[in-house]
Amino acid sequence: MNEKNFEYLRDQIKYTGFGEALESQLKEKMQKEEPDFTLTHNSQYGNDTATATLNFNKSKESDLYFFNSYKVELQKENSKESLEQTFYINKGSNITMKEAYNLMEGRSVNKDLTSKEGEVYNSWVQMDFKQSETNGNFKLNHYHQNYGYDLEAALSKHPIKELETPKYKEDLISSLKKGNLQSATFLKEGNEIKQYIEASPQFKTINIYDNNMKRIDNRKAQEEKKSESQQTSEKQGSKKQNQTADDDGPEVPKEAKKKKKSQSM
Repeated sequence: MNEKNFEYLRDQIKYTGFGEALESQLKEKMQKEEPDFTLTHNSQYGNDTATATLNFNKSKESDLYFFNSYKVELQKENSKESLEQTFYINKGSNITMKEAYNLMEGRSVNKDLTSKEGEVYNSWVQMDFKQSETNGNFKLNHYHQNYGYDLEAALSKHPIKELETPKYKEDLISSLKKGNLQSATFLKEGNEIKQYIEASPQFKTINIYDNNMKRIDNRKAQEEKKSESQQTSEKQGSKKQNQTADDDGPEVPKEAKKKKKSQSM
């Protein structure tokens, strides 16, 4: 067995989101020196179960093995039929197991990908469940940099508390780029309400859900942001007017003030 090849594959498996649990099985399979082999990994996401079958092939010219792809079978809660998709391993940034699950849930993932010519480019990826490829996979739609989706700008249209703190804002954007359904705190009429959001590059916006995972109309959410901004500006305007009245109003002599007070009494 090629030790360096084993270490490379071990790390590749780990950083593709399968952890370290498959290390001993990988070594055992490689020692047998068979032309190809598979490893199985199970993941639980809430009440959904995802089973991944990792595919390895041995080079015909050397003793090196290659991690070519992994097939995910997703069994969703309350669904009789499972969903299947194969994800291919490239030299560049691979789709991780969690990102694969997010894609199969219909969400979008932002990745640095490598073209056939070896050029690295950034793109949002989303699964199209209405179209299938010749290999049986669902088609992956790509929304490249030139498509013009700005996640930060899309978020700024909503009254999200996390955007006010640089660190929380960075974490929120990073999570959404991985395709996660992320909780966020919305400010509404002075109240803090927890809702869930996901990136929607196709429509250059974000999708918002309430605690019961019911989709909230985007136009309504943006109107709430506008209303929140108007309330803030009105408060600031009122405060400014009061300050102006205090500063610019005619000065009343102290004696006149006392006289006015005694008359009223």
